[in-house]
Amino acid sequence: MKTFGGPAIGLDRNDINTDEIIPAKYLTENSKEALKPYILEDLKLPGFDPASEALKQAKVIVTRANFGCGSSREHAVWVFEVNDINVVIGESFARIFRQNMFNCGMLAVELKKEEIARIFALGDGLNIGVDMTTNQVKACSAKGEVTVTFELNAFDRDLVLAGGWLPYADKKY
Repeated sequence: MKTFGGPAIGLDRNDINTDEIIPAKYLTENSKEALKPYILEDLKLPGFDPASEALKQAKVIVTRANFGCGSSREHAVWVFEVNDINVVIGESFARIFRQNMFNCGMLAVELKKEEIARIFALGDGLNIGVDMTTNQVKACSAKGEVTVTFELNAFDRDLVLAGGWLPYADKKY
């Protein structure tokens, strides 16, 4: 089974939109890989640097509510995929962004506001593991550890475990 988790980076803001995830001027690129260097290029967040080592090492994004709002484009998920980020944890997601995550075999984990706050309180040096068999997120840093349970419907779980919509359809149909 695919491993979900690793070093995490926090984007502590609501309403991070698809233009901030991957600027529209790059949508003419003809491969997913070509999007790679432009991840979160236009995100304005105090203390955040899109060229940071923390982002380059990240496998998980932790954020707040309504992540992926704005234009409905798969590019916003693809830029995470080509940067080896396979989990985004937030309070809520824009509907199309969330489904695109699962369609690409990636996890969009929704947690309660209080649970997200507990993860953010762990500060820098955050590492997150996701256990698909128990539906648990385990976050740890030098400041401590937080374990929370999440819900995932059977279809989304099947998409993730298959590696996305196309591998799922190949197996089923």
